Amino acid sequence: MRGRHSAVVAILLGGTIAGIVDIGAASAINGFINPLTICKIIAGGLLGLKTALAGGLEIAALGFALQVGMGVLIALIYNLGAMLLPLLRRHWLPAGLTFGVGVYFVMEYVVVPNSMIGHSPPLALNLSLLLNLLAMMLFGTIIAWFSRAR
Repeated sequence: MRGRHSAVVAILLGGTIAGIVDIGAASAINGFINPLTICKIIAGGLLGLKTALAGGLEIAALGFALQVGMGVLIALIYNLGAMLLPLLRRHWLPAGLTFGVGVYFVMEYVVVPNSMIGHSPPLALNLSLLLNLLAMMLFGTIIAWFSRAR
C-alpha cells in the first residue's frame, strides 16, 4: 500500500527524527549553542552536568543516543495509544500537538528532576517556556505524523 508503513517504522523514524529535530530546537532556543553541547547536557541526566560538560565526543555521542532512545520510547508510547484510540491517527495534528505538551511537562517536571541534573526551572510563563513548549509540540507532531500512515 502506497503511503503506509509498519508500526515499527513509525516508531523508529518518528522517534529518531523527532529526537534529532529536538536537539536542533534546543540549540536554537539556547542561542544556537553547539548541538554537541546540547547532547552533553542530555548525557548530564545520566552522568551529572559537570561531568558531562567536561567530557568529549564520547559523552556527546552518549547524549545523542539517549535523546534518540527517548524519542523512540516516546514514539512507542504514542503508537500504543494510537492502537487503542485510532482517532490519534485520524486526527494526528491536534493529537500530536497535545501529546507534545504532555511530553514537555513529563520531561521537565518528572524526568529531569529525577535525573542526575536533579532540578527543573520553576513553572513561570516566559519566553523560554513558550519556546520549549513549541519545540515539544513539534516533537509530538512529528511522531503523530509518522503514526498516521500505518
